[in-house]
Amino acid sequence: MPIISAPQDFNTDDLFVDLRRFAGHPLYLKCEGFNFAGSIKIKAARSMVAAAERRGDLKPGSTLVESSSGNLGVALSLVAASSGYHFVCVTDSRCTLGARQLMETMGAEVRIVTEPHPEHGLLGARIELVRRLCAERGFVWLNQYENAGNWRAHYETTGPQIAGGFPDAAVVFIGAGTTGTLMGVARYLREHRPGTRVVAIDTVGSVTFGTPPARRMIPGLGTGIRPPMLDASYVDDVLHVEEADTVRTCRALTREGFCFGGSTGTVVSGALSWLAAHAHEEIGPAVAIAPDLGDRYLDTVYHDQWVADLYGEDLLEDDGLRVL
Repeated sequence: MPIISAPQDFNTDDLFVDLRRFAGHPLYLKCEGFNFAGSIKIKAARSMVAAAERRGDLKPGSTLVESSSGNLGVALSLVAASSGYHFVCVTDSRCTLGARQLMETMGAEVRIVTEPHPEHGLLGARIELVRRLCAERGFVWLNQYENAGNWRAHYETTGPQIAGGFPDAAVVFIGAGTTGTLMGVARYLREHRPGTRVVAIDTVGSVTFGTPPARRMIPGLGTGIRPPMLDASYVDDVLHVEEADTVRTCRALTREGFCFGGSTGTVVSGALSWLAAHAHEEIGPAVAIAPDLGDRYLDTVYHDQWVADLYGEDLLEDDGLRVL
């Protein structure tokens, strides 16, 4: 039986959900939310903190600071708490209430940015504040956007786990945020399973792959600044998902008994659209990465009034997607 002394020492690496009935195609969802941080970000948090400790950047009593839309902030909160560091998370108004409360419960200080940067939106404003805190207070910034430990965590874990579980996977669907997961898994598959297609799933309104910026309200995937670590040569295809479709997919999955987070809903929605568009091909088994669970989205994606205000009442009537 597993016995651990720190929360980051536990993660369920080999849980896949068979979505064949839901998708109409052999589609297996790799669930990354079953750890104490509740998301795939525990891998990057653990990797980046360990590297900073090896370099000597982190010492007892150090204060970490990071920009996060929520999930990495939660992961770093628990790593910092268990390692004796202070942590300041710079987020914005899109961060879910559940994520903010969880970070604060574990002792983190949460700074919420409400005014966007004139060119780079809320993300740009968050990074600007992080830089100022480092300059004024001497905080240690891991910088998930450029830190090689972000993608390397997935090259060493997520990629091999997918390849080992599904050596015959024809296509893997991966959400694009900082692109740490995308780059780590794509690099591993290019080297070890070169016949597997890598499809990046992004949100409409994200600039990651050169599309124009627009309002995005669901945290997790997408960005207002092109991720520095992105190397698009490792990506075979890109698909953008409307946030309304993210909501539809999340709520449809609850009818199967699965409550996943917004990032997962986006990835699954994109996977379904891509598979439908390639139905004329003989596509083998497909794998999609589910970054998170749905408990932190109860006041957003799963809240009827929030959905109605942003996307209209009609969405709630689609196939009976109303929750309350």
